[in-house]
Amino acid sequence: MARHLITSALPYINGIKHLGNMVGSMLPADVYARYMRQRGHEVLYICATDEHGTPAELAAKDAGQSVDAFCAEQHDKQKAIYDGFALDFDHFGRSSSRENVELTQHFARKLHENGFIEERAIRQVFSIADDRFLPDRYIVGTCPHCGYDKARGDQCENCTRVLDPTDLIDARSAISGSGELEVRETKHLFLLQSKLQHEVEGWLDGNGSKDWPTLASSIAHKWLTEGLQDRAITRDLDWGVPVPADVWPELAAEGKVFYVWFDAPIEYIGSTKEWADAVSDGSRDWKSWWYEADDVRYTEFMAKDNVPFHSVMFPATQLGTREPWKKVDFLKAFNWLNYYGGKFSTSQRRGIFTDAALELLPADYWRYFLIANAPESDDTSFTWELFSASVNKDLADTLGNFVNRVLSFSRKRFGDEVPAGAEAGPAEQKLGEEIAGLLSEYEGHMEALQFRKAAASLRALWSAGNSYLEEKAPWLEIKTDKEAAALTLRTAMNLIHLYAIVSEPFIPASAKAMRGAFALENDTAVWVSPEDAKALASVPAGTPFTVPPVLFAKITEEDLESYRERFGGAEQ
Repeated sequence: MARHLITSALPYINGIKHLGNMVGSMLPADVYARYMRQRGHEVLYICATDEHGTPAELAAKDAGQSVDAFCAEQHDKQKAIYDGFALDFDHFGRSSSRENVELTQHFARKLHENGFIEERAIRQVFSIADDRFLPDRYIVGTCPHCGYDKARGDQCENCTRVLDPTDLIDARSAISGSGELEVRETKHLFLLQSKLQHEVEGWLDGNGSKDWPTLASSIAHKWLTEGLQDRAITRDLDWGVPVPADVWPELAAEGKVFYVWFDAPIEYIGSTKEWADAVSDGSRDWKSWWYEADDVRYTEFMAKDNVPFHSVMFPATQLGTREPWKKVDFLKAFNWLNYYGGKFSTSQRRGIFTDAALELLPADYWRYFLIANAPESDDTSFTWELFSASVNKDLADTLGNFVNRVLSFSRKRFGDEVPAGAEAGPAEQKLGEEIAGLLSEYEGHMEALQFRKAAASLRALWSAGNSYLEEKAPWLEIKTDKEAAALTLRTAMNLIHLYAIVSEPFIPASAKAMRGAFALENDTAVWVSPEDAKALASVPAGTPFTVPPVLFAKITEEDLESYRERFGGAEQ
């Protein structure tokens, strides 16, 4: 079995994330990690909060807290929500950790030794009102490319173009709002990406990037076609990874720190080291996942705005160290999830954020809907109407109702044990072949990281059980042939057990409830192969069972009305 390293884009520290953030990185990474573990692979799923940079300082200032206290509190709040969504990280770290500080400084030293970091005098925006140099994110203005009036000095979140602060129209300080700005000279460190252009191109062409989703590969190659630019990797901030004084004493004395986009990707390695350091017995070897890790397959998950940094800039950083760091093998990128065609907005009370989502409904409702409607090939739009239709039809009617009516009817007519009944016949053989085929499709889509297709195959597996039940009609069979009815119910119960196993990556809590309905001795199966699925005999006659509470309650029109009123829901 292979070793699979899985990372999802680091959620930024300043505030609770919305559903688009969830479906764009962490949730699909979790679904994939769960599936690969079930298939017997060794998996390490790593994530962390991204805690450095201007927004953290500004958010802490607004909250009246020190930056370190603010980040510690927000990390715990985010982690609690991700636990609520059943995200099964092996470690969820912090980019402000000692491990990341040490590794970031190590990377910088190595890049300097190899001639890929250069100290340059540059002209930088200085705020007279604030009496300080302003890092690029401390400057806001109008994007010259798309006209978005809240673009930051490093990147426009609307059109995703990378910017310099001097590109902005009507620039102003994000601290004071003052437009009284001037350009002065200061010194910063630059990563000489231009010297690494050909190496990055060679790596990208040789590492299988042609098999990446078109979204990811096209963004990476667009950046290379336009040419890699040398970029400043330090900023004037109080909070961040300090420039090491043994190499750059003058800059260290001035309090320069590394740019968040230099240290954040290194935190994938840092978080893995945090995971190893969390145990004292030395049983966890972080380096085996990252250093000379030829037996590891590394998969990254992220939304499209993060692709340039992970497909080009971080690999350039790794290559420039001249050390054998593990680089990404497959980059799964996602488009945007919008809300009724527009962007999620906290200030305008538009959209659902992850904490509110869990207040409304259990995590499995959201997990299933988001993955089944993941923005893989295009931007997609959340609407309450689509959400309720998906929950009611797929989860409540197709899966939940099947489980409830099979177990309830069997208990009523045959008692609290799986009935024996007749031997399997042509209908069961036909069902077994259908289930095996659908399961094989499901596996193929999961292996290819095609989540919407995988969800469709899973839904088809659930539907096959309903079709079988309607065809056999045990509520009629029992009137004339009790043994035939018992066979139908026994087969359906085996389907429930199979559904519990193969649905676990999508709806882990519901899968656990389905599996827990059966008092099955030695129930250690972690997966069901298509060949084994044909038999539909893993739950033998005589197995005690219980009827679990309703798995999925339907969303009513009254519920919908209250959701629209609370979160906004008019078509844009």
